[in-house]
Amino acid sequence: MRPDDPWDDAPVRGRGGQGGTGGVARLDAPAAAGPDREPSAADIYLEVHRSAAFREVRRRYRRFVAPAALAFLLWYLAYIVAATTAPELMARPVAGAVNVAMVAGLGQFLTTFLLTWAYARHARLRRDRAALDLRWDTQEMTRGLGRQTRGPGR
Repeated sequence: MRPDDPWDDAPVRGRGGQGGTGGVARLDAPAAAGPDREPSAADIYLEVHRSAAFREVRRRYRRFVAPAALAFLLWYLAYIVAATTAPELMARPVAGAVNVAMVAGLGQFLTTFLLTWAYARHARLRRDRAALDLRWDTQEMTRGLGRQTRGPGR
């Protein structure tokens, strides 16, 4: 990855604060802009990426997605392993023609829908407001950048 990649979470020397230590920068004054030049959109987006608010949104996302994805993959692998190593268990009837494999397969669908619902709920309650605030701040900081370079009447 490039050292200036805004989606890279790994701290890179010379980025993110004093002496490359990964410190938190403020959203109101991009560090890359000197006193004589206006900040570019890239400077603003890099500054937002370095902010504590952005890192918090990403942390909340990872704290939900990593365990949920791991749990779902383990559940899916357990189904596959049971289907291949214990066919007699999976063929055991539950009710009429419905067997354990069918119930577990339907459980996969149910788990998918429940996980989707849980993800949407988590995003709505824990991330959406903070992400919208970041978006608003970013739009406010970049407002007028395109007009400055085009000039009047163009």
